[in-house]
Amino acid sequence: MLALTLPHRTWAHSVPAGAKLAVLAVASILIFPVQGLMALVLLLAVVVTVHLSAGLDVLRYALGMMRPVVFFAAIIGVYHLLTLDIGRGAAIILRMIILVGLANFVTMTTALGDMIAVLDWLMTPLTRLGMRTAAVSLAIAMVIRFTPTLIAKGSTLIESWRARSQRRPNWRVTIPLCILALDDAEHVAEALRARGGITPERMT
Repeated sequence: MLALTLPHRTWAHSVPAGAKLAVLAVASILIFPVQGLMALVLLLAVVVTVHLSAGLDVLRYALGMMRPVVFFAAIIGVYHLLTLDIGRGAAIILRMIILVGLANFVTMTTALGDMIAVLDWLMTPLTRLGMRTAAVSLAIAMVIRFTPTLIAKGSTLIESWRARSQRRPNWRVTIPLCILALDDAEHVAEALRARGGITPERMT
């Protein structure tokens, strides 16, 4: 499985995970009401500056992680271009890039175990209701870990399709990708069963 964290430490790694997640949550709430394009451009500049403060390689790594956003930004841009509402479309795209950029920065500079620990702390009241919070934490961790893996496998399938056919990849690539995802899920399930399942002790 691929990791989303940086291969080396930066100043942001020293900031507690709870503080970074809290800032991300507050920023997400405050950015949504912002409508002015100039204000959004300035906020984007702030996000870029934060990345640069951790190093130029961090910004390059973050730009690579933003590739999936380009597809959605293009769809939004084309739609608002056709509806002659370019200003609103630009605002939505800028807002999306800012929020995803902030989320990526937190992910890149925070160990997965630290984020799960914060999540466990937030879900502590639910344990009184009999909820198995360890299972929820594990599920979220697996989603974070497997997302880049599935993206990489999807890219490999598309490249294989292009190597064997001159036609553009279509929905037929989705079926083998789903099979690969189910196969990985089965392997993980077998590994969990072999280790005794999910218990709070095994999650620590």
